[in-house]
Amino acid sequence: MTTVMGICRSFHDRALARFFHCFPCLSDPARRSSWGLKVTLVMLHLIFVGILFVFDGDLIETTKKEPWYTALYLLLLFATLVQYFITSSSSPGYVFDVMRAVNETNVICQKSSMASKQPASSQNGSLNVVIEGSQSGRNFQGSNPSSWTKLVMDMYPPGTSIRSCTCSYCNVEQPPRAKHCHDCDKCVLQFDHHCLWLGSCVGQDNHCKFWWYICEETALCLWTGILYIMYLKANISRAWWKDAIMILLLIALSIVIIFLLLLLLFHSYLVLTNQTTYELVRRRRIPYLRRIPERVYPFSKGICRNLYNFCCVRSSIYSLEPLPSSQELEEKNRSLLVVRSRLSCL
Repeated sequence: MTTVMGICRSFHDRALARFFHCFPCLSDPARRSSWGLKVTLVMLHLIFVGILFVFDGDLIETTKKEPWYTALYLLLLFATLVQYFITSSSSPGYVFDVMRAVNETNVICQKSSMASKQPASSQNGSLNVVIEGSQSGRNFQGSNPSSWTKLVMDMYPPGTSIRSCTCSYCNVEQPPRAKHCHDCDKCVLQFDHHCLWLGSCVGQDNHCKFWWYICEETALCLWTGILYIMYLKANISRAWWKDAIMILLLIALSIVIIFLLLLLLFHSYLVLTNQTTYELVRRRRIPYLRRIPERVYPFSKGICRNLYNFCCVRSSIYSLEPLPSSQELEEKNRSLLVVRSRLSCL
């Protein structure tokens, strides 16, 4: 018996070794988990949509008469899945990557300044770090020889200790709004949250992609729910087991739709006010937000500018936002009080 179990175990190990040799991307447990999430999501979509086409004969007839209707629905399904894969595979914007790129650009800048008068940005144009706010308002494209530490410390108020902005896990100086993600084990720029469904963080570089994915997923679920209701209205009491399956799926779909709508509204509010989920939920625990009034959004630049920065800024640009000065905070608080007084008069 022991010999048989040993033979089976050795055969199992050899089969796994061959499988991982053919598919090396699945040898990492984290990657296997990520691919498991992706396969699960695709299967759920195929189940909800496939059962609809299998059960609903009227939908097949409608497809024959008006193929554009079904084509648009399937196009939305395909676009949603593509957007999910793009979002889950995109980087949220890791602090270490930006720090390494800045330091490399500094080295190139120093070498090029010693060798010739040509700017280093012409040799290494892949990095474009924008320092926003009144402190600098300049583009860091390799022409500035300052180090990453000085670059980060300039975004904090004078007198800030380097220990207070250094991550104790990565030993990296964090710019404002960055946070260490314990699931990814990396510091993320404008950390929003770690999405279990995506298997990655949502941060500065993929928050816009995440919002579009939620929008497309919500539209797809609403359309699918309407098709389910249309089927039940036309075919109720014809086959009880089909009705039971469709009703159970519709209940599950309704719960998902409510969750997606709330999530879409919540993240739309975050976009309009230039906040993150972490900043909103943990506001009283974040050192640079503790003394700021509740309704004052320190990083907001107005709805139009917030939308432009969120949707239109290229993903190759990393935006590092310095902490607003006390004068800027007083002006925002004063404007908020003026708005409140006008609303109270109404």
